[in-house]
Amino acid sequence: MAQFTVNTTRIDPYKNFKFRVVWDGQAVAGISKVSGLKRTTEVVSHRDGGDLSTKRHSPGVSAFEPITLERGITHDNAFEEWAVKTYSVAGDGAVSLLEFRKDMTVELYNLQGVKVRAWQVFKCWVSEFTAVPELDANANAVAFETIVLQNEGFVRDDAVTETAET
Repeated sequence: MAQFTVNTTRIDPYKNFKFRVVWDGQAVAGISKVSGLKRTTEVVSHRDGGDLSTKRHSPGVSAFEPITLERGITHDNAFEEWAVKTYSVAGDGAVSLLEFRKDMTVELYNLQGVKVRAWQVFKCWVSEFTAVPELDANANAVAFETIVLQNEGFVRDDAVTETAET
């Protein structure tokens, strides 16, 4: 069976370095790294009293791993603006109960820049914000800011389908 239904001669899977993150209807500038989207379902073990010494297993509660977004520090304040919705130095009254959760989309592109997959992530909120990393005068690296997002699940966007490549 072919791995690609439209581009049946294609043998290479998509690369992981062409992607975009979208929230509030806009692409977020400069994101260089997104951790994986991961769901874990607990295993519920049980056995009947009359069974042999073998346990049976069934699915239990599912949990979604936090998502980490990383980007080089610039003058775009999107990370910080979202992070302050769950914590404010002005006190609890300055925290936004209405706007601290957002849905976002993670989009994957092929080498030609065509969107090939997308995932919608639901009810995200910032649980960690690194405004500035460790600074080191002896290093030769980009200064990255990061946010860690708690979320309540994701689904693949079925509207994004394979298109013919040229």
